[in-house]
Amino acid sequence: GFQSASKNFNNADLEVNVNDRAFMITGANSGIGKCAAITIAQKGGIVHMVCRDVTRGEEARQEIITQTGNQDVHLHQLDMSKPRDIFKFAKSFRESGKVLDVLINNAGCMVNTREVTEDGLEKNFATNTLGTHVLTTELIPLLSEREKPRVITVSSGGMLTQKLDTNDLQFEKMQPFDGTMAYAQNKRQQVVMTAEYAKQYPKVHFSSMHPGWADTPAVRSAMPSFYEKMKTRLRSADEGADTVVWLALSDAALSHPSGLFYQDRTPVATHLPLAWSKSTPQECAQLMTQLDQIANRFKE
Repeated sequence: GFQSASKNFNNADLEVNVNDRAFMITGANSGIGKCAAITIAQKGGIVHMVCRDVTRGEEARQEIITQTGNQDVHLHQLDMSKPRDIFKFAKSFRESGKVLDVLINNAGCMVNTREVTEDGLEKNFATNTLGTHVLTTELIPLLSEREKPRVITVSSGGMLTQKLDTNDLQFEKMQPFDGTMAYAQNKRQQVVMTAEYAKQYPKVHFSSMHPGWADTPAVRSAMPSFYEKMKTRLRSADEGADTVVWLALSDAALSHPSGLFYQDRTPVATHLPLAWSKSTPQECAQLMTQLDQIANRFKE
């Protein structure tokens, strides 16, 4: 799929120098996040890697510096399933005097059993949906100070199988629990969130995207049987990261309206034909209200 789509790419889109721009990437120590970090560092960007595991994060940081020659690569330890920590991190980052031009929400998890965090939150929801919401909304003031600020959220085509369900955000009623379906629901939520943010924060350009099915550590560990069946047909992590990088760096991306969903550098439909998966504006607004209500419990 990538090979045929890439024939239509305009290589000039990524002939950019971004040495005065700062990029924050969650889950930047492996897979798509790391590939995006390498490309952005090669283009001269200031890179802020947000990683849960300091050891793996530092290894990746050193690798990125060595590979690109860019010393301006910084590591921040943060667990995206812990909203209280995300609030603290965003506050200290805002108050540090650092600038931020682009946020890439890439971190995610697919936990195949229903796991509840110490905060009483279901782990997939806490990481993929609530964590993304808290970090994004808390960094909007900083992003808004810059020219052409952007937020890109790495979603998944798996979300096409799900209609937004605001009645069971934490999968308490899902019997039996299905991690793949929970993940797909979170990815649908991210697409809805992106469209809602675009309405709420017109100064920032928002986008979500499907990387294609890529050979990443996350796919190998969370979907082993899918990986075994499909491994010869998966795209590389670099190919999966291509649209993330294009959305983060190119002027061409900004020619599209804010709030869209992309695959292979192209806005694509967020529902299958004749889809039953569409939500009402009220349901979308309800999701945002619920996320704010849950988030506010952890704001100090």
